[in-house]
Amino acid sequence: MDDQSQQILKYLTEVEEAAEDVLADKHQIVDLDVKRNGNREALNALRNEGETDSGKVKVCFGNMFIKLPKKTTREMIQKDQEQLEKGISDTRKRLKAKVNHLNELQGKPDLTGYSLSPLSKDEMKAIKQILTR
Repeated sequence: MDDQSQQILKYLTEVEEAAEDVLADKHQIVDLDVKRNGNREALNALRNEGETDSGKVKVCFGNMFIKLPKKTTREMIQKDQEQLEKGISDTRKRLKAKVNHLNELQGKPDLTGYSLSPLSKDEMKAIKQILTR
């Protein structure tokens, strides 16, 4: 192979690797979201079963069921929800950088407005206070 063919092959390999990284992150976000929705369903089932935390529920860990107190189960699921939310948020942040890198490799301009982030609760409260005056 001559130098030009090697450069083209190297370029295509870099673009393909960057695209695979983007797709892997998107797939990871979908997987984490499926788990988050399952946890949300479990929390709703615990809530609908009764308001009292007395009693035990069966929880599936891998391939076995264990009876645990409702309160402990609810706390475990809520902690798992927090970890999933953090994982999704971190993956989305990484995804933005990877998409920009892929666009840069392909010679496309960066996506405008893609790096925006939503307002926090405190920022929303401040805006509502200003608007209600």
